[in-house]
Amino acid sequence: MDLPGGDQAEATASLRASVRRRVLTLLLLAILTTALVASVPGLRGALKAIAHIDPVWIVAAVALELASDVSFVVLFRLFFDRLAGPEARLLAWTEQGSGALLPGGSAGGFAVGAWLIHLTGAPMRWIARRSGGLFFISTAVSSTTLIGAGLALIAGAAGPHAFSLVVLPTVLALSATLLIAALPRILRSRPNAPRWLRVISAGVEEAERVAFQRPSWRLAGALGYLGFDMAVLWTCLRAVGQAPTVPALLLAYIVGYATNVLPVPGGIGVLDAGLTGTVVLYGAVSPAHAAAAVLVYHAVAFLVPGLGGLIAYVRLRPRLLRLANPARP
Repeated sequence: MDLPGGDQAEATASLRASVRRRVLTLLLLAILTTALVASVPGLRGALKAIAHIDPVWIVAAVALELASDVSFVVLFRLFFDRLAGPEARLLAWTEQGSGALLPGGSAGGFAVGAWLIHLTGAPMRWIARRSGGLFFISTAVSSTTLIGAGLALIAGAAGPHAFSLVVLPTVLALSATLLIAALPRILRSRPNAPRWLRVISAGVEEAERVAFQRPSWRLAGALGYLGFDMAVLWTCLRAVGQAPTVPALLLAYIVGYATNVLPVPGGIGVLDAGLTGTVVLYGAVSPAHAAAAVLVYHAVAFLVPGLGGLIAYVRLRPRLLRLANPARP
């Protein structure tokens, strides 16, 4: 199922041009966002708080983000075990970099990753199933974390206890998780179900197969991928002197990240606003300190996988060109 040589070469050239445009666009957005923060009186305190952060906290945040990214590579290799180790690692980093740079967050990264994996010659059906399994394993960890944090707060753990902040998102997450988990069994009695539902069902089945039928130590990568990234946000909040309780932080992180589905490159501005709002709501942290922590967190979560993904793509590109031009020495 390989693409013809000319089509692969054209696709690779198009991807290179797209990466350049995205990087330039994101640099411009970053500059505009910084200028906006500096110009809004209520947010100038955030820049002052950032200026007083001990560099040790920044180093710790970068190290934790790197641990999160490596955890994704570990998990990626579990699902894409047909690929050679070096190639799989480069593809995993490229996929993460695409998720950081492109609109839609990880969904955009999965789409680019699937395309690049197909350029290596892997069948598209296999790629779609494995990508779906990888996505739903990651989503299951996020949902379980939200539900666990919500139940802890409902049971009396320190933090907010309002119905709209705790009970409602917990019930919604639990209901959605149970529905998606039951989807493969539901569709067995509905052969005429829409194709998009069957695609989702195939991803769920693949996630269940990998998790329960062939468990591996690499599944720990799903925990590290989310857990270390959450630790980056906690570190940034501690760097400015304030942090909510752990259950409250987990809810603030996952609920705030829901804004990242909006089609904005890198989530710049959108994710910052969403996370700042939820950190204030769930942690009673001052808006200036919350904004400072989130801006530093987003910079780390953007630059580490973004730069890692670009470096990985530069190393991966010659292999793709050789596949596109097999006759070339």
